[in-house]
Amino acid sequence: MKYDDDQRWYQCQRCTNCCKWEGDVVLEEGEVEQIAAFLNIPLYDFVRDFTRLRGNRQGLSLIDKEGTTECIMLDGADCKLQEVKPEQCKGFPNRWNFPNWREACEALPGPRPPEELR
Repeated sequence: MKYDDDQRWYQCQRCTNCCKWEGDVVLEEGEVEQIAAFLNIPLYDFVRDFTRLRGNRQGLSLIDKEGTTECIMLDGADCKLQEVKPEQCKGFPNRWNFPNWREACEALPGPRPPEELR
């Protein structure tokens, strides 16, 4: 992963390309409970129906829609978890990214907002 430490800040255009890339949508500590509560489903049911053990066996990830690499929480151009989406999703591409991410991401560069707005 690469962190962007200069003054550029990218504003998401909601192209949803990042929601379709292969890989893990890592769920950090407390996010599983927060998402289950937001979806108004029991924690056990959320874990059973919407998560999987990460490949490195170091926690949970959201699953993909069957037969695709698209996040299970993507609904057309909208995220079902927009209000409580995982930190990984909130942080892309400003807090983390990877080589060649600009080839798929439609985020537009702009001035870095104040810390409290990030």
